[in-house]
Amino acid sequence: MPAGAGKPGGFVGLQPNLNAGSGFLTLFHKELLRFWKVGFQTVAAPVVTAVLYLLIFVHVLEGRVTVYETVPYTAFLIPGLMMMSMLQNAFANASSSLMQSRVTGNLVFMLLPPLTHWEFFCAYVLAAIVRALFVGLGIFLVSMFFVTPHVAQPVWLLVFALLGAGIMGVLGLVAGIWAEKFDQMAAFQNFLIMPATFLSGVFYSVHSLPPFWQAVSHWNPIFYTIDGFRYGFFGISDVTPWHSLAVVAGTFLVVAAFVLRLLATGYKLRY
Repeated sequence: MPAGAGKPGGFVGLQPNLNAGSGFLTLFHKELLRFWKVGFQTVAAPVVTAVLYLLIFVHVLEGRVTVYETVPYTAFLIPGLMMMSMLQNAFANASSSLMQSRVTGNLVFMLLPPLTHWEFFCAYVLAAIVRALFVGLGIFLVSMFFVTPHVAQPVWLLVFALLGAGIMGVLGLVAGIWAEKFDQMAAFQNFLIMPATFLSGVFYSVHSLPPFWQAVSHWNPIFYTIDGFRYGFFGISDVTPWHSLAVVAGTFLVVAAFVLRLLATGYKLRY
């Protein structure tokens, strides 16, 4: 019997098993296949949505709005749209998968094997990050038809892409664990995720806002995710990338610790 397999009411062990055929790799593979088999919906559709945003805002605001003196508005908009789409899809991947498993009743088949809570966590969050990266890459490639993207700091870009998608993947798990109906899931997304992403500097610099809204924006961790990601493109940002990294990494650690605790105790999953 695997170590800890007899422990009731929670997951077992402390780290993912990376051996061939392990529960972690199987669950991770299952999560990848789940979104990839409907790629037109999970990857292509968000890319098309981002392109529509780009077409509308470029047509209306190009040449009329200046954010950074050396950066055209179209180029400024692309990183924000990329990150917004990546964040929303990372959240949707983890939350919808867990919610569908709960509603259809097949969640029990993932809870019965001796998976550790770390394996469960890593499989869902990594799959959410992979989907987010595919969406971001698709938007980046399509954006070349509008402007040639310039990546000034690729390491910063990758760091914020991974951390931002990771945060939303973890929040997707929180929503999937907490919600018992699809309308509760929709409320979580419409009243928390959507406002946090739209009001985070996707379409504008927070320096253009009145002082009150600037202060509100600086309490939004998603703002730091987008600002740091934009720094990776232009080497310019509203706050220093180290400040953004501290906030984003701290947020990830807090929400990850919270959801790992939920998984370890089996909250709303095993009871």
